[in-house]
Amino acid sequence: MDRHISFERLHNFRDLGGYGSRDGGTVRWRTLYRADSLGKLSGADWDRFLKLGIGTVIDLRYPWEIEAKGRVPEAERFQYVNLSIEHRPYDQAEIDPGVDPWRYLADRFAEVTEDGAEEIRQVLETIADAPGPVVFHCTSGKDRTGLIAAFVLTLLGVPEEQVLADFALTELATERLAADWRAAHPDRVMKWPSYGRAPAVVMELVLADLEARHGSVHGYLKDRVGLPERTAERLRARLLTAAEG
Repeated sequence: MDRHISFERLHNFRDLGGYGSRDGGTVRWRTLYRADSLGKLSGADWDRFLKLGIGTVIDLRYPWEIEAKGRVPEAERFQYVNLSIEHRPYDQAEIDPGVDPWRYLADRFAEVTEDGAEEIRQVLETIADAPGPVVFHCTSGKDRTGLIAAFVLTLLGVPEEQVLADFALTELATERLAADWRAAHPDRVMKWPSYGRAPAVVMELVLADLEARHGSVHGYLKDRVGLPERTAERLRARLLTAAEG
């Protein structure tokens, strides 16, 4: 099946199915999606989105982002939840071009993993308990969305190299994400040349940081996020096909 689902106005909508787990299972297709802002949906894009049968929308943005850019259309037809996992906003377009971009982003992820632990737990519980297909998204479907995707795939037993590769697929959307920013800010100059980038090394640093602080990603999710093992078990039961044989 196709991992990338094509939309006119969305650039980073992907199916998380198809990845293999260490125990021989496979992440189910057409069950969990990651995306950039669903506030952009309209017209044929909206019709295409509805055909996916998604019942739960998890919006990871700040409330003020939603106010400015809109949420998924007809939100009342979904189980719609807003869980802002980031607590310290920053403007990527204004980042100093002289800083190490990947270490800078990894440090911002570290802030999210500490500040947003409660919201991260709620996101994972919502995914585990949802009755049908789920999509979670932020603005570009890159950082906040990428972090949640990494946690879900790790809990499902997907090897780290595949977790990193999934994160890096956003690189295919970088040019269009940057073009959208320029169109929305015609009077501003993008100072940071790495805007919209998502190389695997960023998530590699993030996971290494969590391992250094908590022993492992699982240790972080158990001890800092407070994710019960029964929730992880529900995620696996819901999102993994059984190993063959």
